[in-house]
Amino acid sequence: MAFTGRRSAVGPDFEFELFPTGTERPPRRIPLRELDREREQREFRGFAGRPARERADAVQALCAEWRPDVVVCDETDFGALLVAERLELPYASVFTTAPGFVPSELRAALQAHLVLSPFPPSLREAGPAHCFRTVAGAVDRAGGPPTVYFTLGTVFNLESGDLFARVLAGLAELEVDVVATVGRQIDPEELGPQPERIQVERYLPHSAVLPRCDAVVSHGGSGTVLGALAHGLPSVLLPMGADQPWNADRCEELGVALVLDVVRATPDDVREAVSTVLEDPSYRTAAERVRDEIRALPGPEHAVTLLERLLETDG
Repeated sequence: MAFTGRRSAVGPDFEFELFPTGTERPPRRIPLRELDREREQREFRGFAGRPARERADAVQALCAEWRPDVVVCDETDFGALLVAERLELPYASVFTTAPGFVPSELRAALQAHLVLSPFPPSLREAGPAHCFRTVAGAVDRAGGPPTVYFTLGTVFNLESGDLFARVLAGLAELEVDVVATVGRQIDPEELGPQPERIQVERYLPHSAVLPRCDAVVSHGGSGTVLGALAHGLPSVLLPMGADQPWNADRCEELGVALVLDVVRATPDDVREAVSTVLEDPSYRTAAERVRDEIRALPGPEHAVTLLERLLETDG
C-alpha cells in the first residue's frame, strides 16, 4: 500500500486515502533456515532492485493521477523515494528497521527532506531523525501468575518450521499464562491440544495483549520489540532473518532480552530463558528504563507538525 498525504482544504489536519501499489505476492510456507546475516543483507539489496522499480512505476502513476502534496514512506520503500525525487515532491522517510540493517550505500543514496523515527535513541541512534512516540505503554495486570506473549510476527511465522511447537512445549513447563498468536495463515489446530493456561489465536492486536503481560517471546521484529519495550517488558528473542538479529544484538546490549539460536533452541532452553527474564529483576528494570525514554518522547502530533512545516517550506 502507498501512504501519500494531501493537506485538508479546511484545516491543518491531514486526511489520508489508501491506494494499492505493486503486486501482492501470496504468502507461502518455507522451511526454517539457519540465521545468516550476509544472506539477509544480500536479499535486502535485491529488494532495492526490480521490486523497487516495479513499485516506482505504480507510485508514479498514482502520483500523476492524484497529485499529492507530500510523500511519506518507510525507509526501505525505495520505489516511492525515487518517485518523490523524480517529481520534485517533498518527502519524509520513516525509520522501520534496526540500526545497521539497511546497507550504508542505500541509506546514502537518497536523502529525505524529513526523517522520522518511532524508536527511542537508545534502541536506534536518531542521527538526522526526529523521534516521536507511536505507543504509550499502559498496564492492565490483574495479579495472578505471570503472563507471557508469544509471537513470530506476520511474515516469519510462515518460515518457522517446528519453532511454534518447541516454544509452546517450553512455556507449558512454566507456571505462567500464555497468549500466543500464529498468524492468519496458520490454523491453531495444527499445534494440537494445549494446556488450559495456553491460549493460541491467529491474531490479536498488541494493544489488547501487551498491557497484561510480564514478558514477550518473539522473533525480534522491530514492531514487536518496540511494543514490548513501550510496555517495559523484557523479552526472549529467536531471530530468523531481516532486521531481527540486529534488533536482538541491541536488546542484549541494553540488557532487556535473552537471545536463543532459532534452529537449536530446545523447549528446555526456552523454559530456562523465560524463567530468567521473569525472575531476574535486572531485565525488567532495563526494559522499564527504555519504556520511560519512550514515554518522554513527543507524541504522533509532533510528526504531523513537522510534516506541516515541510509543506509550508516547500510551498
